[in-house]
Amino acid sequence: VQLQASGGGVGQAGGSLRLSCAASRVAYSNFIMGWYRQAPGKLRELVATVSSGGTTNYADSLKGRFTISRDNRENTVYLQMNSLKPEDTAVYYCYARRTVTPTFTSWGQGTQVTVSS
Repeated sequence: VQLQASGGGVGQAGGSLRLSCAASRVAYSNFIMGWYRQAPGKLRELVATVSSGGTTNYADSLKGRFTISRDNRENTVYLQMNSLKPEDTAVYYCYARRTVTPTFTSWGQGTQVTVSS
């Protein structure tokens, strides 16, 4: 599985950014897609996931501000981030978890998001 993330950068507090992650070399319907993030000095944490059927799961602290979606025809997952806060500053990692045997998880290269106050 190859995951190519894009869309990171610098945003203003209160503004919006959108991340994209394109997956290749996969049977996309067999994967849960998602995003994690890692801030400096902190552990990597879940942001959101979405199944091939559209079921979503969010970190409680991000519900209402972040929206995850996927386009199964384009093998792409998106993360719309609204009402950005400086504490959203982190490296955001796209991930794909295969749900059929053999199961495994793949990670993208990470994209930096910096929110200025």
